[in-house]
Amino acid sequence: MASIHDLTPGTWSIDESHTSVGFTARHLMITKVRGRFGTVEGIVTVPEDRLASSVQATIDMASIDTGDAGRDEHLRSADFFDVEHHPTMSFTSTGVRADGDDFLLVGELTIKGVSRPVELELEFDGVSGDPWGATRAGFTAETEINRKDWGLEWNVALESGGVLVGEKVKIHLDVELVAQVPAAATT
Repeated sequence: MASIHDLTPGTWSIDESHTSVGFTARHLMITKVRGRFGTVEGIVTVPEDRLASSVQATIDMASIDTGDAGRDEHLRSADFFDVEHHPTMSFTSTGVRADGDDFLLVGELTIKGVSRPVELELEFDGVSGDPWGATRAGFTAETEINRKDWGLEWNVALESGGVLVGEKVKIHLDVELVAQVPAAATT
């Protein structure tokens, strides 16, 4: 079983090509639409006390992909993310706490210029070396937010009752980190 103590102190960067930032929202009150953001970057700083670790991540909002180009353009518009004026979403941690064998990652999520606290249920998946000599670590995290808390208000009432787009959005993260090797000192 992976132990958080396997994570060596230092600076770790998010490996974008092995990281997924996904979400799920209700459509027509009967189905779920899934999407993801393709461009994410960030740094995790791990001190000796692993629970004092910090995370700073940024997501390019234009990289949204729900599998439907028209829907993606609507989500980029002023009705939702207003990517022209708010090109990124960010997360800055404020703390980490143990939660049984897993953890809670607490922080500020900023969407469309609005910052609100969130708690992510965080699972440490382990550390491994790769064939190229780098050290990698994996985490999985989830949370649920109410999009209206970030000013994402657009919707359409349905004749049958309910609304076109649900207010609750589940966020799913699969993150792979790469340990950053300090540059060699020059003489």
